Amino acid sequence: MFMDCLREIEGKQAHDPIFIEKMNKSSPRCICVPGPVIVGAGPSGLATAACLKERGIPSILLERSNCIASLWQLKTYDRLRLHLPKQFCELPLMGFPSEFPTYPSKQQFVDYLEAYAKRFEIRPRFNEAVSQAEYDATIRFWRVKTTVGGQKCGVEEMEYLCRWLVVATGENAEAVVPEIEGSDEFGGDIRHTSLYKSGEEFRGKRVLVVGCGNSGMEVCLDLCNHDAMPSLVVRDTVHVLPQEMLGKSTFGLSMWLLKWLPMRLVDKLLLVVSWLMLGDTARFGLDRPLLGPLQLKNLSGKTPVLDAGTLAKIKSGHIRVFPGIKRLERYAVEFVNGRCEDFDAIILATGYRSNVPSWLKESEMFSRKDGLPRRPFPNGWKGESGLYSVGFTKRGLLGVAMDAKRIAQDIESCWKAKAPFARSLLLPHSSSP
Repeated sequence: MFMDCLREIEGKQAHDPIFIEKMNKSSPRCICVPGPVIVGAGPSGLATAACLKERGIPSILLERSNCIASLWQLKTYDRLRLHLPKQFCELPLMGFPSEFPTYPSKQQFVDYLEAYAKRFEIRPRFNEAVSQAEYDATIRFWRVKTTVGGQKCGVEEMEYLCRWLVVATGENAEAVVPEIEGSDEFGGDIRHTSLYKSGEEFRGKRVLVVGCGNSGMEVCLDLCNHDAMPSLVVRDTVHVLPQEMLGKSTFGLSMWLLKWLPMRLVDKLLLVVSWLMLGDTARFGLDRPLLGPLQLKNLSGKTPVLDAGTLAKIKSGHIRVFPGIKRLERYAVEFVNGRCEDFDAIILATGYRSNVPSWLKESEMFSRKDGLPRRPFPNGWKGESGLYSVGFTKRGLLGVAMDAKRIAQDIESCWKAKAPFARSLLLPHSSSP
């Protein structure tokens, strides 16, 4: 099919002026790619490129930023560590170094990803942002349009034609910044956690952290450790679990128990042990959901908080807990319970969202509403006409590894029949030469 499609393109280019105009009207440079185009050079894109390379399939990896794993390198706070043990966060075909701790630091994880890319000779095309990707039924290829460069060196438009398109931009492509009444009146610093690095610059300041997920809890702890005065907005119910139980990681223990027991029973065990270790979190404004932590994660994707020391600071009064925000005033916040408190800064730990709807012109596989695959895990990785997704499982790096392996295996089944012809088309800048 690959060979037939290219011959069809060549024939139409040679004999059909209208087709030539269609091919070239939006991009001065058009490249036909023998293998998949992968959008996003985070862990998802790297894992997919490596699995394809292992099977002898080249790929082109497009990345809008100037580095791999840009979320980790450019938009995370300094004290960040993996929340799960390293054995649950490995990418396919290469484990973490044995000398790394159980919970690698941000820099150690970035070093691992850099080594991973080097080992599999993955060379992304940096500073190349995808502006539009659409399936062209006329030629049966995906048309991926990009802009390359920036203000300093000018902008160049490119277009790639490919049989397979892998969406690896993930669930955390864009920061979610909620609209809060009175934001213009506040006067103090309001920033998303993607712009937060350390509590050092907030030393001695009253800081309100909005959002009680793992990031919000860790930012509060970091602020405490830098002698700031943090408070936490808890707008919803939340499961807080110890990071470790009975000498094992809570996640690892859960995975082991699920081999033998139903999820509902495992949830009960986790909650009993959490109550014995942490006490009744509702006493401190952290009400638990009706569903257990694993059931909730499985149904909604909402991750329980794995406590790294924040709860102790809440119990001691070093971190105060407040309900939702009603409005902001001049260096003050009015909460929904009518209480008003003064603050110098606000940190929004309000998460991220997918940006797929902004550039992928397709609505069958991905929802236009939230940019996530419509089909639930484990069936959301494959769409129609050679479209794939990786990193949208809401199951972290473990889900990334599963998706990447499936995608590589599926593409290989189509690739083998046309490999001799496709090899003649390999590009010098392929991410998997």
